Amino acid sequence: MEASATRKASKFNHGIIDCDVHQCVKSYDDLKPYMPRVWWDRLKAHNATLPFLLYRSIPLERSDAAPGNGLPPGSDPEFAKADLLDRYNIERAILTGNLLSISAHNNPDYAAALASAFNDYTMDTWLPSDERWLGSIVIATQDPLLAAKEIDRLGSHPRVVQVLMTSGSREPYGQRRYYPIYEAAVRNNLVIGIHGGGEGDGINPPTTAAGYPTTNFERHNILAIHHMSQLNSLVCEGVFETFPTLKVAFIEGGLGWLPHLMWRMDKNFRAMRSEVPWLKYKPSEYILKHVRLTTQPIEEPDNRELVQMLQLMRAEKTVMFSTDYPHWDNDAPLFVLNKLPEEMRRRVAYENAAEMYQLQERGLLAGGVAK
Repeated sequence: MEASATRKASKFNHGIIDCDVHQCVKSYDDLKPYMPRVWWDRLKAHNATLPFLLYRSIPLERSDAAPGNGLPPGSDPEFAKADLLDRYNIERAILTGNLLSISAHNNPDYAAALASAFNDYTMDTWLPSDERWLGSIVIATQDPLLAAKEIDRLGSHPRVVQVLMTSGSREPYGQRRYYPIYEAAVRNNLVIGIHGGGEGDGINPPTTAAGYPTTNFERHNILAIHHMSQLNSLVCEGVFETFPTLKVAFIEGGLGWLPHLMWRMDKNFRAMRSEVPWLKYKPSEYILKHVRLTTQPIEEPDNRELVQMLQLMRAEKTVMFSTDYPHWDNDAPLFVLNKLPEEMRRRVAYENAAEMYQLQERGLLAGGVAK
């Protein structure tokens, strides 16, 4: 990134909260101290975290985000502080990890142990390095009871604000078998984050509704259907009626699909509401109250159409900023935020996330008390 971009970023006149930063381990050996020895051999296997099977012409992470000495991008909190937080004056950044196929493993006990070890590593290595880092509890959703135990184990940590699930799953997340996860999130006053990942991997269904694509380009174009499917399920199955204080952030799933989905859900609700008698309001009303989305990877039409799209989805209420650092297609703050009208810019850059994660109430904004 050019120095001029850094200078411009330093003059940005709003606070910035980044809702998607992917930290990782330097080596998976770093997780061994946190895992039962029975899993160590599997941890070092080539499919320890279900590597992506389709050919990728572009590596997932930016090479210039690597801290040096052969370490992977996103593995050094000190380097990431300088390269991301300091460079763009980001006040808080929510860590989302890199276990993006965690819920695709066939063995639920191994997946749960891997998630737990990664969480402990994050708590020990990343959160103490700078108060600007905020944590997510990564869970494997194959066994919701184990996932709920993990949420309760770490949910009282003062710098943890979110439970992280992946959009790839064996069944839609609105189904009742996942209720222990939502009960634990509500019990610990945590947001549920649903991040792209695991689609078509392991035990999960194919990447598309029509089967498996041939190329990563084809897959990448339609990844948002998984976020759409999960949101549709959560609303229609009545999750927000059962858990009226639950908040859900859809992370790294695009934005442009939201108006269309809300329109279609509301239209069908008028004709088929007898199938969902538990819903007291229009589907769009649940979405506006309970759901937020992140900017990256934002669709990029010309600026006039972009603003129109954001207005249609009430972005001043529903959208939060994210960089997706250090992925190859991550967005610097000015790339997105300078395209927005002033009032919307302030809400997207800072206020929506501060409200969603209750950062002021938790003492997690500048001048707060949480450590």
